[in-house]
Amino acid sequence: MVRPGMMRGGGRGGMGMGMRVRGAPFMNKKTFLPRHPFDLTLAEMAFPRVQPAQDDSVLTNALLKRSQDLTPAAAEQTAISNLVSKVQAVLDNIVIAPGDFTKCQLEEVRQVGSFKKGTMMAGSNVADIVIILKSLPTRDCAEALGKKVEEDLEKSMKTEVVPTAEALSLSFSEKGFEISNSLAKVRCLIATLPQNMRKLETEKHLDFKIIQSHLAAIRHTRWFEENAHHSTIKVLIRILKDLARRFDGFKPLNPWICDLLAHSAIMNNPSRQALPVNVAFRRVFQLLASGLFVPGSAGITDPCEVGHFRVHTSMTLVQQDECCMTAQTLVRVLAHGGYKHILGFVENTTVANEMSVWDGVVVSPMEPAYEKPSEKKDGEEDDMECVEGETINEEPIE
Repeated sequence: MVRPGMMRGGGRGGMGMGMRVRGAPFMNKKTFLPRHPFDLTLAEMAFPRVQPAQDDSVLTNALLKRSQDLTPAAAEQTAISNLVSKVQAVLDNIVIAPGDFTKCQLEEVRQVGSFKKGTMMAGSNVADIVIILKSLPTRDCAEALGKKVEEDLEKSMKTEVVPTAEALSLSFSEKGFEISNSLAKVRCLIATLPQNMRKLETEKHLDFKIIQSHLAAIRHTRWFEENAHHSTIKVLIRILKDLARRFDGFKPLNPWICDLLAHSAIMNNPSRQALPVNVAFRRVFQLLASGLFVPGSAGITDPCEVGHFRVHTSMTLVQQDECCMTAQTLVRVLAHGGYKHILGFVENTTVANEMSVWDGVVVSPMEPAYEKPSEKKDGEEDDMECVEGETINEEPIE
């Protein structure tokens, strides 16, 4: 349910939900036609620039500085790289020569997530490895595999002088197991061959959706390596992840959405050449503010899923509205020079939900446009996409 006169994206991005359907009066069913919000970059030929672009080097330098601050230090990168190499070597040996380990059979081992993509954040020294089993993934076999990996790691490190900080510990979770020390952590995520998915039983095996997300992580990493390896994209991804961490309205933007949003903002343009990071940064706020992630929008199609699956449909309608509302406030703050508050150089996230003044210009926060509808009356149809989506996993693959 949308408040009268407060259609999020409507008017600004042309994203109306109450579209008329041509046809006979008895045709009451609505036709869903997703539309892309207005994007000045794609409409550049229709709106030629009348003045030369202003010097935006101050914002560019601020973005690069912030990206550098968010990049793990050399010591962090060394610690996680060493631990990943050791765990990967042990797992590869189990794949090739399992010996007397018969609890489960390993098909292959894949590194996924931010460590593999090169978009890790400072202070989050976590790497993810997906272990694909030939056998069905029971909880017992996940625990047995974790103990086997810990045992083999300790054997391989017997000849080394191991500092106390690098002493290993093993823990288990519903996703698999974790090998960690005080400096870094490797999450070993259990999956199985796609043809085994329909054989899974809730009582015996790991959760179907969790395994599905692990297989999806492999597809995401493969796509990223092929399409999003440009350094500018990685800079913008780190900044978007930081925004999602600091602003409540952006919290539903999980790492995969941040990857796709950064890639689209930089590469989806008429020239198909990477845009400068300052231009792409402004474009992200313009797109979100114009309704990129609201009902009725074409949004961004997930390139790793079959069919036309738009990534923002994993967000609830409330989250979609809050994301758009936050962007509509911050895009005005950015236009009046408030980039330091947005990037976090000045720790003040209240600019998104409180009134602020910039050189005499008052920026008031937007108000919610979406209200949860009351109980549906008989014969009343749902609005398009007015079905609550699945909430974002609280601890997504990095």
